[in-house]
Amino acid sequence: MREGGNSGSSTGAAQGSTALVGDLERLAAEASTIPAARRGRWYRAGLSPRIERRLDIASAAVVLLLVAGWVWSIAMAVRGRLPGMGIGSTAATMAASLTRADASNTAFLTDATLEALVGGLRGASGKLRAEVVAPGEPVADTSVNGAKLRVETPGTSASETVQRSGIFRLVAAIGTALKPVGDFSLIGMVPRSQKQNGRVGLYYVGNWPGEKGGRVKAPNKAPPDRYQPPPGFIEVTKANADTRISDHFRLRDFLTHDQANVWPKYLVVQMRNVDKLELVLSDLAERGIDVSGIVVMSGFRTPQYNEGGGNTGGRASLSRHMYGDAADVFIDSNHDGVMDDLNHDGKINIADSRVIQQAVDRVEAAHPELVGGAGVYPAESGHGPFIHIDSRGYRARWVGSGGG
Repeated sequence: MREGGNSGSSTGAAQGSTALVGDLERLAAEASTIPAARRGRWYRAGLSPRIERRLDIASAAVVLLLVAGWVWSIAMAVRGRLPGMGIGSTAATMAASLTRADASNTAFLTDATLEALVGGLRGASGKLRAEVVAPGEPVADTSVNGAKLRVETPGTSASETVQRSGIFRLVAAIGTALKPVGDFSLIGMVPRSQKQNGRVGLYYVGNWPGEKGGRVKAPNKAPPDRYQPPPGFIEVTKANADTRISDHFRLRDFLTHDQANVWPKYLVVQMRNVDKLELVLSDLAERGIDVSGIVVMSGFRTPQYNEGGGNTGGRASLSRHMYGDAADVFIDSNHDGVMDDLNHDGKINIADSRVIQQAVDRVEAAHPELVGGAGVYPAESGHGPFIHIDSRGYRARWVGSGGG
């Protein structure tokens, strides 16, 4: 009995201990197990799975609404392109552009493309910043990489012609995409027909030789068109007088020195002579001369001023100044009011004017289409030495008094 009792008690105790150990091992294993992280997109915000599902559904709905709205805009833009169904909003115009096969993003209108488009208008010097045209004349017919030049006119997006007098920006156009050509202007002239009794508005101009009949005794070697009255005028206001027409010159540089209080004023300027002036300055700069102080003493002279305004000594009756293709200039980069010592001989005299004349000779040799006159002048009471430069169409050279 004792043996049996002892035997039973020992076995039961062992089994109980084993069960307890097993339970403890199981609890330890469960405690050491890290639960898997929740993978919902909203988990970091601490939202429950149910709220997560609702947010997912709402997000999908918003995306679907945006896509539907964009598709509707494009569809309406296409519809608006049909006759009688125009749409004027900016959004519709943008959407319509996306549906055009020829519409390109303005990002493709690179600076190189813009420069290639306008390059032919910059002249031989590459420094012109304006073209002067009569109303109704088309913009230059150039195309580069599908882009074409157009004129920006208030009230319209772009036009192939200059529709009226004024100063306008050039734009490059590919389909409906437009990009401004930043430093170039198109100037529409006021027709000469608006001149009445020698005046355009309140500004007194006078009359050109032969304008009222009679024969103009122009030099035989001159191109026939060089002594014809100008077809029109540039209207210059206080607001636009500083418009750049080239790298070194503005509209105001060529205005007649009269009627100081009368605005607007009216100007004739031939861009071929501005081009020639820029070529002369480039030639001098290549030889180490500082040309930043170029001064135009006299540019355009109205016929009435040429005949009786200011000091008329030395003025030719058919002065090229009346036709807008002449300028009396000197270089004053040290800003002392007179010509600089261009030949570095320690003197300021006509020899410095001859330095510029030598540049004129080199320019005309390289660009015979710009041939013209060059007259050097000594200092006199009221002005220092200067040079007259024009593009009359035949070669002329002189020293002092007359010829220009």
